[in-house]
Amino acid sequence: MAATAQPTTDDVRARLSAVDDPELDESIVDLEYVHDLTIDGSEVLVTLVLPTAWCSPAFAWMMATGARDELEALPEVTTATVTLDDHMHAREINRGVNERLDFETVFEDAEDDIEAVRRTLAEKARVSRQYRAVDALLDAGLDAAQVVALTREDIDVEHGTDDALVYLADDAFAVCVPADPLADHLEKAVEVGLVREPTDRIFATVEEEPIEADDLAHEQRRARLTGATISGQGTICEGLDRARKLKGD
Repeated sequence: MAATAQPTTDDVRARLSAVDDPELDESIVDLEYVHDLTIDGSEVLVTLVLPTAWCSPAFAWMMATGARDELEALPEVTTATVTLDDHMHAREINRGVNERLDFETVFEDAEDDIEAVRRTLAEKARVSRQYRAVDALLDAGLDAAQVVALTREDIDVEHGTDDALVYLADDAFAVCVPADPLADHLEKAVEVGLVREPTDRIFATVEEEPIEADDLAHEQRRARLTGATISGQGTICEGLDRARKLKGD
């Protein structure tokens, strides 16, 4: 009998890389939250360790369920078991995630709906990424009117490439812009539903309303504050994570 195919470590880590810390908008792999990884045939076991034992249970739940769902999307994986280690709610989260329970079933006293929390964090990430994308476009020489009018079909960008092409004046000419900020923003804009069609504008206010050219500078200031909040929280988490690892050593 032929041996059952199993996923490679690279495949598994690539899937886990798609899971972000929802508060920091950064991959759990890049943040080094993946503490242990075991592949046993078609079963994958992952252990996550977050920067602090008191990280929000909602955030921890999102990362654990995200890891589970990403891994089980691999055709070679039948079951993914995710274990959250060294967390004050580890027992409840591990049971809920691996028994496929709802967050509200496990945490009956939770004040906020998990999907509402997810949506709020995704929007904050979208605004932060938008700031970087708009900044790159302005640095490339576009004016405010050109930036706010851009639609998905005006952008030719692929992850892994250095430059994106931004078509202006009814495709009369194109401007080269660094690809990463645009690709990152478009990914999140699609995820939150801001961009669904090729003709949809790719930038919006915090309230998801169209941006007027005269208001772009104001929206950039608002977006910069959102990005600063995420960055500041990331710095705190990095310090806590470093302290935890030093204590473990």
